[in-house]
Amino acid sequence: MFCRNCGKQIADQAVFCVSCGCAPLAGQNHCHHCGEPSQPGAAVCIKCGVGFAKPVPPDAKSKLVAGLLGILVGGLGVHRFYLGYIGIGIAQIAVTLVTCGLGGIWGLIEGILILVGNMNTDAQGRPLKE
Repeated sequence: MFCRNCGKQIADQAVFCVSCGCAPLAGQNHCHHCGEPSQPGAAVCIKCGVGFAKPVPPDAKSKLVAGLLGILVGGLGVHRFYLGYIGIGIAQIAVTLVTCGLGGIWGLIEGILILVGNMNTDAQGRPLKE
C-alpha cells in the first residue's frame, strides 16, 4: 500500500505514514494501490483504475443514531440538532406544535431517509458513519 499524501510505500496495517505523518488514506495526491500521482478529488486512479473512497472523519456523526432519533422523536427536531442543523430543528418543533403533533411525520420521513442513505451528511458537509 502507498500513502495517499506523499506516495511512499507503507505497510497495509499502518495507522500513519512514517514519511509524512498523515493517515495512509487521508491525502489526495497519490494512488494508495500503485503510488502514482493523482489529481486531488479524482474518483479513480488513471494508471491502475482503483477507486478512491472518501475517508470518514473520526468525529463523524452516526447514521444509525440520526435515523433512529428522526423516527422516534423527529417531530421535536432532535435528529436535526444532532446533525448540527439548528435552524431546521427549531422549525420542526414549531411545525409540530402548530399542527398539534401532525408535523411529526416530517421527522419520521427524514429518519427513514437518513437510514436508507438519501440524507448522508451533517451540517458541515461531512459524511455520516455507518
